Amino acid sequence: MLTEPVAKVTGITRMQLISRIPGDTPNITRRTIRDQISDKLAYMIHSGLLRPGDELPSERELATTLGVSRETVRAAIGMLQAWRMLEVSQGARTRVLGPGTVAVQDSVSTLRDLGDRSLEEVAEARAAVEIQVIRLATRRITPAQLNRLDRLVADQETMMDDPVRFQISDQEFHEVLYRACGNGLLADVVFDFYGYALEHRRRALQRPGAIAHSVTDHRAIVAALKSGDPETAVTAMQRHLDQVHRTTLQEIDHS
Repeated sequence: MLTEPVAKVTGITRMQLISRIPGDTPNITRRTIRDQISDKLAYMIHSGLLRPGDELPSERELATTLGVSRETVRAAIGMLQAWRMLEVSQGARTRVLGPGTVAVQDSVSTLRDLGDRSLEEVAEARAAVEIQVIRLATRRITPAQLNRLDRLVADQETMMDDPVRFQISDQEFHEVLYRACGNGLLADVVFDFYGYALEHRRRALQRPGAIAHSVTDHRAIVAALKSGDPETAVTAMQRHLDQVHRTTLQEIDHS
């Protein structure tokens, strides 16, 4: 059993990120779609899910994964380029530069100091919250959300050799799933848990078969949600969480 912190969160919580610009409100519902997409991409960079040197998927691929137009993606990328988080070159893929010049301010967040917690603590807490989220989602998910999850999993089938693209799609999959519970506070809490130790998770996805395992788990979760049976959905989610925890722990042990 791990009793000491084994991984530090080098990124930030989503609520901290949204407060990064003076005068902005942390209420994401008041932000434009362009702003929301730029927030998502910036969060991926600050959390370590996207690292300096990573090449982003094409605008078309990002638009498909994030469920928005190419014009919206292009505008969001332009914002991050202005903040020196992304490098845009004619005829080449957009490349991640790093956190950029925008200072992150302190704000009220659903969770604090996760970096001081052990992987075992966070995994146990995440499972407790996420199981409740999946129970609620089984009863409350809308046909549109189910269709969105279906499309994401189908798209993930084409990402077996593209970890960066899969990581973006994986975050989108989990966010749609969490929002389907119909409780915004629970969704925010579990999303912060999702962001823990992403650098180690990122490396774990480089291992042969790791993406395929996650896609199989995602497919099972969607099938369980369609069945409308909370216990089937809980079993599918628990299997996925166990797999994520096991492979992340293996990566930490090897680092």
